[in-house]
Amino acid sequence: MHQITEKPLTTDELDALDAYWRAANYLAVGQIYLMKNPLLRQPLQPADVKPRLLGHWGTTPGLNMIYAHLNRVIRQRDLNLMYVIGPGHGGPAIAANTWLEGSYSETYPDVPRDAAGMEHLFRQFSFPGGIPSHVAPELPGSIHEGGELGYSLSHAYGAVLDNPDLVVACVIGDGEAETGPLAASWHSNKFVDPASDGAVLPILHLNGYKIANPAVLARIGDEELTKLLEGYGYRPYLVDGDDPEHVHQQLAATLDTVLGEIADIQSEARSGSAPVRRPSPMIVLRTPKGWTGPHEVDGVLVEGTWRAHQVPLSGVRTNPEHLALLEQWLRSYRPEELFDESGSPIGRLLDQVPVGDRRMGSNPHSNGGADSRDLELPPLSAYAVPVPVPGEGMHEPTRVLGNYLADVMRLNEKQQNFRVFGPDETASNRLDALYQVTGKAWNAETLPTDEHLEVGGRVMEILSEHTCQGWLEGYLLTGRHGWFSCYEAFVHLVDSMVNQHAKWLKVTRKLRWRREIPSLNYLLTSHVWQQDHNGFSHQDPGFIDHVVNKKAEVVRVYLPPDTNTLLATADHCLRSRHLINVVVAGKQPQADWLAPEAAVLHCARGIGVWDFASNDEGDPDVVLACAGDVPTLETLAAVTLLREHLPTLRIRVINVVDLMRLQPASEHPHGLSDAEFDALFTTDKPVVFAYHGYPWLIHRLTYRRHNHDNLHVRGYKEEGTTTTPFDMVVRNDLDRFHLAIDVIDRVPGLGTRAAATRQWLTDQRARHHAYIIEHGEDLPEVRDWRWTSCPVAGNRETDT
Repeated sequence: MHQITEKPLTTDELDALDAYWRAANYLAVGQIYLMKNPLLRQPLQPADVKPRLLGHWGTTPGLNMIYAHLNRVIRQRDLNLMYVIGPGHGGPAIAANTWLEGSYSETYPDVPRDAAGMEHLFRQFSFPGGIPSHVAPELPGSIHEGGELGYSLSHAYGAVLDNPDLVVACVIGDGEAETGPLAASWHSNKFVDPASDGAVLPILHLNGYKIANPAVLARIGDEELTKLLEGYGYRPYLVDGDDPEHVHQQLAATLDTVLGEIADIQSEARSGSAPVRRPSPMIVLRTPKGWTGPHEVDGVLVEGTWRAHQVPLSGVRTNPEHLALLEQWLRSYRPEELFDESGSPIGRLLDQVPVGDRRMGSNPHSNGGADSRDLELPPLSAYAVPVPVPGEGMHEPTRVLGNYLADVMRLNEKQQNFRVFGPDETASNRLDALYQVTGKAWNAETLPTDEHLEVGGRVMEILSEHTCQGWLEGYLLTGRHGWFSCYEAFVHLVDSMVNQHAKWLKVTRKLRWRREIPSLNYLLTSHVWQQDHNGFSHQDPGFIDHVVNKKAEVVRVYLPPDTNTLLATADHCLRSRHLINVVVAGKQPQADWLAPEAAVLHCARGIGVWDFASNDEGDPDVVLACAGDVPTLETLAAVTLLREHLPTLRIRVINVVDLMRLQPASEHPHGLSDAEFDALFTTDKPVVFAYHGYPWLIHRLTYRRHNHDNLHVRGYKEEGTTTTPFDMVVRNDLDRFHLAIDVIDRVPGLGTRAAATRQWLTDQRARHHAYIIEHGEDLPEVRDWRWTSCPVAGNRETDT
């Protein structure tokens, strides 16, 4: 690795930087340990120490060192710079620095920059009613908590997309570097355009240890580590040492060098010359874990080992030797030189701080973006498909959606605030109309056989769901809009990431100073009922169940049954903010059920009776409900069978687009009141519900409803293989024949009268099985089925 030997700091600059670093370290240790006596104006007593010691010291001094030096280059170069902290458990470092620079007190006036504010800062850290130990949403300047490791670098790269003047310094912990998501996200440098995007400066912090084990990258030697990082396309610079003066000088010189390289790369790209990808500069910072903390405790080495990871002195309240060591440790930073009589940082420290929004704790990009604008969206009427008769026409819903998204991209080209993300599946998911407007971002080698690759392209594809999600989250957190399409079964790869994002949204809803950010929008297609050619491994609708576990004010789940409802749903999602929207829709040809205006109304309601398929005249014998495109098809096919064989049976058909409408209003903002639910589903009639996913979720959402005992749900029950489309629903008892049998079995008195019909329906399932084994395709009457029932008078949907 390259090492810079110059010493750019004067004696005064070195002393000032070191004083600032000592102050940040003092404040960080105080947060972990103290709840009183913040300036040690009296000898330290056990009662000054928190009863529960929580936090992480090991990474903190390194984070403070980096923060101090980033302040220097921000001031010197007038940089627009954000700080992303991979080792998020270094929360005390960021709280300390934002308090020192004043952004914390501006955000929280009850924590001023004086002795009282310092005591408040210390006491609240990892304390009931206070703030978490991580770089949580409560900390100004943060877009990345780091509680779960692996996502810092992809968040950083997502933040710089379409932010040409932004630099993100991203600290990657050496433990975090062992995660799969982080390993893939190194490749992000092949997807940024230095002409129109900002720059990420990765800083790999090698302090050698995780909680209880050595870090892999710290033990492979400089030569192997250099080859690894160079193989990823980076130019690594090493800053190495345990002597503060040496590290200060080396880090200052190295930052000057790498920021100069970044400026040169951007200047060359923005000059209009042919782009040539150059290695991206990065820094490897190797300093001891728990640097400047207790060297030994109870005769055991602590500093520079895994023992410094969390709380080096754990028995301070009960062990006088530990208490003395803590006081010695705190006084080693010479707080009397750093804070005045009022407890405020001395002017020499404040001189190190950038001004206004240039402070990293006040950078507007870290709070919903510098200028977060709503998308300009085209009128749905330009894309909606005509539906003169329900079920007569057929379209590929996501292909039509692709035309809509292409024009969303086109309309927002000037403001550069919309991108589409997906793991190598944009064309597979029928969204390839986007390529008429923009290419796929690509800044690596291209060949004549390649298609749609473009430096500066606005479709982001890499075969890593984690990286796509991380890019998108970074993009959203800095105020821009996006759309993520993915195969339904494999979106589970980001289960943990959506957990973290949902928690961020939930917490920031309660922080008045945090701006709302654009919603995280998922399109799950190639779904469970349309993966017959890929088989069992590609069949899993459980992401919905996972998302529904999150707080109700954050999550929405939509199951549009056809093209026009998908368009209306997408339009709604792109207009929303601060939500996680999950949209599940097929990409294969589907029947068109609702005319454009009816589709918009139906999606606005989220649930409704389909009169064109119902004949109950307000008093049904049975309710057939459906949620999802394939369940809707099978439900309507079952209706035709029942009306053919049992013409006097009164059937009400209900379609659900917004799944959360099923919950009570007390549980979800979109929930139906009991009166509304009862009016739709009745209080005493059997309900057969055909659902896209796992059946028990519907029971979970409706278990408090009056008619729950009469609710019977069909859905995916983990039966699948490589087979025909209709055989998938047969295997899971979601097919039209079985739904009709369910009706016969559940309507009182119908079983005896309809015994022959039930037998015929059972025979059709057996006939189906024999047919596909011989012919390899579905029965003709299934394959070619179309809705043929006549609409009834006063049909609300078809009249519209």
